[in-house]
Amino acid sequence: MLDGLTPRDFLRRYWQKRALFVRSALPRLAPLVDERSLTALAARDDVESRIVERRGSRRETMHGPFEKARAKRSGWTLLVNGVNLHLPAADALLQRFNFVPQARLDDVMVSYATPGGGVGPHVDNYDVFLVQGPGRRAWRIEGRRFVAGPGDLIYLPPGVRHDGVALERCFTYSVGFRAPRGAELGAAFLDWLHEHGLPDASYRDPGLAPTRKAGKIPGPMIAFASRVLDRIQWSRRDVERFLGEYLSEPKAHVVFETGSKARALSRSVVRLDPRTRLLYRGTRFFINGESISVRGANIAPLYELADRRMAQGARLARARLGGLISRWQRQGYLNLEKN
Repeated sequence: MLDGLTPRDFLRRYWQKRALFVRSALPRLAPLVDERSLTALAARDDVESRIVERRGSRRETMHGPFEKARAKRSGWTLLVNGVNLHLPAADALLQRFNFVPQARLDDVMVSYATPGGGVGPHVDNYDVFLVQGPGRRAWRIEGRRFVAGPGDLIYLPPGVRHDGVALERCFTYSVGFRAPRGAELGAAFLDWLHEHGLPDASYRDPGLAPTRKAGKIPGPMIAFASRVLDRIQWSRRDVERFLGEYLSEPKAHVVFETGSKARALSRSVVRLDPRTRLLYRGTRFFINGESISVRGANIAPLYELADRRMAQGARLARARLGGLISRWQRQGYLNLEKN
């Protein structure tokens, strides 16, 4: 898939450094979705979608859901995010890239375009693998021009300008990676601190005297703010817990369905729901924005569940994790399948 490179070599030579084009990287990749199924997803209100139409030299973007998304003969593109949350084949494609930490994996976006369709030249601020499905697309990347056919793969690091135009009706699968920005993390961390005991106090000035300089900020008010802010403290452990909960938090439109009656854990294979994010750091596990600490020496099966997104129920049962797995199953976070 990586042009003969091992994941280690690829990460050392290309990851966030330069683009890579691999001809026939996935020659036997079956289509993930057809036009009818993709437009059905675009009609759902729990799915992010948009349509981009080319009108001369301009492009017009409309956001879903779309009750009826009918492809036009040319210059038309339908893009649907998070297809891996709804189609097992798309989730399997995403997991092909699990040599990158799960905390970095985002989703699979599917683009369906008619001849001349595309979103126009642009730059992304995240890493992305572009896998060509049925049909052909012409690409222009950093001055290079080439045509991608079924099974071809392109890797693009952040900041690389690129433009893809459909030569015929075609599907392109974008495997995206998340990379939180500093300001975004800072704002979310302050919210997290507030929920976990950020100091709170109200300013009071019962001895206030008349002022001749109404526009001047009073010194006592500055002193009050300084005392409150000086009380804000956190540790590395706080940061780890925040980051785990933040990175495992489902997107706003994701909804979990209550799990059905569980089968016997010891005779089952436990598989995470595609919508579930399970991460860990030491003995603390983070699942869909929640965090728990798991004690004991028998948590290796839980590591396996997070790393591989599946584990043998018998191992989890022997590790006395049956109660935890049962709760997650009721919440819809995972499924118990016949072994």
